[in-house]
Amino acid sequence: MINKLKKLNPDLPFYSVTDEEFSSFGRVLNNLSTDGFLYEAEKLDYPKEGSIYLPSVRNLESVAEAKKIINEIYGEMPTQMGCCYGYNSLMNATEWHTSSEVNIAATDLVLILGHLWDIENKKIASSCFKAFFVPKGTAIEVYATTLHFCPCQVSDDGFNCIVCLPKETNTPLEGKPNEPLLFRKNKWIIAHNENKALIDRGVVAGISGVNFKVNY
Repeated sequence: MINKLKKLNPDLPFYSVTDEEFSSFGRVLNNLSTDGFLYEAEKLDYPKEGSIYLPSVRNLESVAEAKKIINEIYGEMPTQMGCCYGYNSLMNATEWHTSSEVNIAATDLVLILGHLWDIENKKIASSCFKAFFVPKGTAIEVYATTLHFCPCQVSDDGFNCIVCLPKETNTPLEGKPNEPLLFRKNKWIIAHNENKALIDRGVVAGISGVNFKVNY
């Protein structure tokens, strides 16, 4: 799959999360059993189009291995386990949190990642980003300094990604912050200049260059 993706996307640097290139963006959690998470995620009904993000899914949070994530990744802090799933092939935007994010691929998928330190004056070029293939069943920790957004599919069946974060991340803000990039609790975001839908929702446009599309 990775060789196919590299061939079909010559203008987008492509790697696997098992490559050394991933080390500054995150790490693979080889000691985490993901079968229980995949079983629950596969029960979700896909939308007809677009993607859905659920910050907290009770059945995912009840999986036995959830305690391992809470204790070893989040140091016993309150943690939510949700899911992002559906259909997407575009970069479109990038976001980050003040905490690591654990992703578990319930299908093969691609993440387009960058580094927080490459943002200058609320702007970044898409050429700063790289694509990483995440095989089904793989669990990764995406560091707090890593820019990321909605996963991209590698088949017509769409994508499914379990998302673990500190509790209340990505939920609506209670006030109006002075920080223009803060869009939800613990969620800072910049839209690609071509993403009118997000810009119309108040997201700051700041990604220039190609709005990468993952071909498969």
